[in-house]
Amino acid sequence: MAYWLMKSEPDELSIHDLEKLGRARWDGVRNYQARNFLRAMAVGDEFFFYHSSCPEPGIAGIGKIVEAAYPDPTALEAESHYFDSKATAEKNAWSAIDVAHVETFPKVLRLDHLKQQTALAEMPLVQKGSRLSVMPVTAEQWTAVLGLR
Repeated sequence: MAYWLMKSEPDELSIHDLEKLGRARWDGVRNYQARNFLRAMAVGDEFFFYHSSCPEPGIAGIGKIVEAAYPDPTALEAESHYFDSKATAEKNAWSAIDVAHVETFPKVLRLDHLKQQTALAEMPLVQKGSRLSVMPVTAEQWTAVLGLR
């Protein structure tokens, strides 16, 4: 099993939304490297659910992958914010996955606090200039974050 971190704006999909829904499609990733990470995920992998672009950015909980990558339907929907005019049903460069709720943390583990953790110094999330919405997390980093709950 691999570990990941995935970012979502809470007004689009929050950990609380996922908790309520139980399962949701994770779509709209429009960066090739992040898309490749989506494609590398396997059913059963777990991820930290990160709230981004909000007043309190940070890790809000844990989810798991319940369906491996498939073509992202939002790329074909003209009314979607994630529409890609180059995408077709036969040739869609973008991927989505289905995720399920595992745990909502009692409090968000804020980014400024995560940056202070020596054990997380190499985590892409805390690196300057790292803006990927999907990234791998090592087993050691996973354990270190779990210890902060």
